[in-house]
Amino acid sequence: MARRRPPDRANEPEGTRQAREGIPLMRRARMVALQALYEIDAAGHPPGEVLSARFQMESLSTEARAFAQELVTGVLAHQTEIDRLIQRYAPAWPVAQMALIDRNILRIAIYEFVIARRTSPAVAINEAVELGKLFGSDSTPRFVNGVLGSIAEEIAGEP
Repeated sequence: MARRRPPDRANEPEGTRQAREGIPLMRRARMVALQALYEIDAAGHPPGEVLSARFQMESLSTEARAFAQELVTGVLAHQTEIDRLIQRYAPAWPVAQMALIDRNILRIAIYEFVIARRTSPAVAINEAVELGKLFGSDSTPRFVNGVLGSIAEEIAGEP
């Protein structure tokens, strides 16, 4: 399947560019990671190619690119473990039948605060909810918050 050429951002409306530039850098990195994971999950495209294409479409600093790449590779490396956690805390929603956006938002946040312990649970949950507002359905932010909040509560209760 032929890859589409990234859009030319030079001619985009000023408001679109300003809106994107007003988003915090690490959130933009999470957005890129989410979009990449979504494509990998939905279409099965190779992760390296997907990330490369995403980086061509979104101007990110070296630090933000490294963060997005860490999220994608970390989620993919720990996907089985992450999906088991999702299933445990959202038993009514089989992971394979969950909306692609919801499941990948959850995967990123769980990777950040459970696996990598890179981000505090509060920040990871807040960022996941914000991604849910941007990309998910009306119910995504509430669903994501509930699942991640339950995981965070259990982690906080561990000795």
